[in-house]
Amino acid sequence: MADQDHAAASAIPWFVQFTAFKVDPAWRRLPHTARAEGREAFAGVVEEYASSITTWAYSGIGLKIGVDLLLWRRGVDPKLMQEMTARLLRSGIGCYSEISYQLFGYTRSSVYTRRPTSQEQAIDLNDRQTYLIVYPFSKTTEWYLMSRDARQGMMNEHMRVGHEYADIRQVLLYATGIDDQEFVVAYETEDLPRFSQLVTDLRATEARRYTLRDTPIITAIHYPLRDALALIG
Repeated sequence: MADQDHAAASAIPWFVQFTAFKVDPAWRRLPHTARAEGREAFAGVVEEYASSITTWAYSGIGLKIGVDLLLWRRGVDPKLMQEMTARLLRSGIGCYSEISYQLFGYTRSSVYTRRPTSQEQAIDLNDRQTYLIVYPFSKTTEWYLMSRDARQGMMNEHMRVGHEYADIRQVLLYATGIDDQEFVVAYETEDLPRFSQLVTDLRATEARRYTLRDTPIITAIHYPLRDALALIG
């Protein structure tokens, strides 16, 4: 039954957003009480939508300029996600924030694998690892003009390398035609140097020739929401 439930969950076309907030320095000059109330107001909005939108919080302070807070959100309704974002920007610390990065897309089954591994099903999990790395990704026109068999062969090599790092989770979102990038790629890890080695190994595969864009790269650390907000001040 558990396997059936997981299979059903994996079939849901999740709408997923990674939203980064940059906070105005004026926020940290507010009185302590005002900042405490502002953080709580922001957290209250997240909790209000929790029945429909799952949210995980990250801090990019000291890692990525302009990412004081990163929210990874998972739901099924883009309109509701937009409504929540608008509410956040009108609530507490959100009034002192602007969105510095916004990446979004949908989940769907890969055309290159028959059955995703547990490593590739991280989007359906509710526990998160310490480090998150997320970036936009697009392929070249030449990639799509090749035969399906040629692309499959290169992806097989790519996936073999990835599976050697089974402890590193991955999420792939599809955004072709609905945003500037074709995909959003996210990884979770407990070991940043090991993740860097994975990327080094992947860049030595044949498929790398057909990468058009894979920046900016955002690295952030997972915290409970209120802890991530407290780091901002």
